[in-house]
Amino acid sequence: MAPALSTDTPQPFHPADGTSATAVLDEGIPAAVRIDHVHKSYGRPGAERPVLDDITLDVRPGEFVCLLGASGCGKSTLLNLVAGLDRPSAGTIEVPGGRPALMFQEHALFPWLTAGRNIELALRLRGVPRAARREEAERLLELVRLGGSYGKRVHELSGGMRQRVALARALAQDSRVLLMDEPFAALDAITRDVLHHELTRIWERTRLSVVFVTHNVREAVRLGERVVLLSSRPGRVVREWEVDIPQPRRIEDAAVADLSVEITEELRGEIRRHGRN
Repeated sequence: MAPALSTDTPQPFHPADGTSATAVLDEGIPAAVRIDHVHKSYGRPGAERPVLDDITLDVRPGEFVCLLGASGCGKSTLLNLVAGLDRPSAGTIEVPGGRPALMFQEHALFPWLTAGRNIELALRLRGVPRAARREEAERLLELVRLGGSYGKRVHELSGGMRQRVALARALAQDSRVLLMDEPFAALDAITRDVLHHELTRIWERTRLSVVFVTHNVREAVRLGERVVLLSSRPGRVVREWEVDIPQPRRIEDAAVADLSVEITEELRGEIRRHGRN
């Protein structure tokens, strides 16, 4: 089954004794994603081009982490490694709950299938019996607020609606980890803002672990519980910020703006350092 929906107000992952989540992980609770001293290079032996250098990062169960960095810093490469689409040159990646679901910048929907059938394809690959697929696809469409759109073709949907269907299809994979590679980058500002709100709502209901790649600082602060900044190529973890701003947040909130300014200054410094190399 897809992630269960609770009727209770979901709570963030906070240990009852007040210790940090990182400390609890160290005491034996497995991370949802564990990246340990990962390197990635491309090219022939002796002429390798390093893309990622010594990345170590844990994602807690139910945590929303945003990976931020300049274009070309290796964010998407790291996401592909976590998804299992490529292998690291060195180091290890563990996803104890099984293969993650992945959502790309492009919706990648099959245009000859309806919205519902696109979701059913993911359900079929997951082994859901045919008799149960339509009901589950319709439930997932309701979750992303596209109830009644089961029979619509892709060309009948707006850009934002297509991304909602893509999100529903990702949720149909029944993974506890959702990887998102700049899924809203091609959308206009208003549609993007609406989908920020919807993604936050769905995350709070499902408590998935989300790793969200973006180069938009405000988007990262608007969405994430933690923002991780990667350096310019080769990508290294430069700094992390815990975002202690209560949800719901908005892009224009003063606290979001203030933290965005701090992170932007750090990002600019990384870009300047890269330019001198």
